[in-house]
Amino acid sequence: MLTSIIQERAPVAATALPVIKLLKYALLAALILLTGWLGWAYSQVLTWRTGNPQMSAFMQQDLESRHIKNPKVRLKHHPVPYKRISVNLKRAVIAAEDASFVDHNGFDLDGIQLAMEKNLKAGHITAGGSTISQQLAKNLFLSGERTLLRKAEEAIYTVMLEATLSKRRILELYLNYAEWGNRIYGAEAAARHYYGIPASMLSPWQAARLAAILPNPRYYDGRRTEWISEKSNTIRHYMPMVRIPR
Repeated sequence: MLTSIIQERAPVAATALPVIKLLKYALLAALILLTGWLGWAYSQVLTWRTGNPQMSAFMQQDLESRHIKNPKVRLKHHPVPYKRISVNLKRAVIAAEDASFVDHNGFDLDGIQLAMEKNLKAGHITAGGSTISQQLAKNLFLSGERTLLRKAEEAIYTVMLEATLSKRRILELYLNYAEWGNRIYGAEAAARHYYGIPASMLSPWQAARLAAILPNPRYYDGRRTEWISEKSNTIRHYMPMVRIPR
């Protein structure tokens, strides 16, 4: 009787071993792939430490979509050094997008909580709570998809940016690669497009308006609304209160 029971159970144990081995191999393969991706992602971050690649991932996607209709279309983009961007614009963007930029490590927990409360109250997504570092990670390396995988990638890139680049460099890149209108990228192109002056000469009022249109720059390119005027005034009010990287 005992012998028959052992014989009946033996095939079950035998089949279980290959499954366990397969799971181990699968986990090992996943770990190798993840390690490889992390190394590749970090190598991308390192290229932005001192250099200014021609285009960010977001710019590349924008250009490719425009080329479907017009292969000759070009983006307006003129990166400039940090010192050639008006202090007014630096203050305005931080006041509008991420008031605690110089203090946090890439994630503003209070901002995320506030955004969640606003979204719950509205019943739909009205605020994102993303920091300048998170927005930069998305613009430089990722697509515009809103999926859990993309948010996870964004978080990893954000950690890498904060660990590798100074706050000054992060802000410099953000100001140079942010979208500011139809085919308009970066502070220099934006200043010349809207006001016909270099980014170094932006006044507090001009800087506040440029910061105000950042959430939806294509829509507000060429439009003047009461809402933008009110938001610009609010930004100007808070500009003297924020700190900027030196």
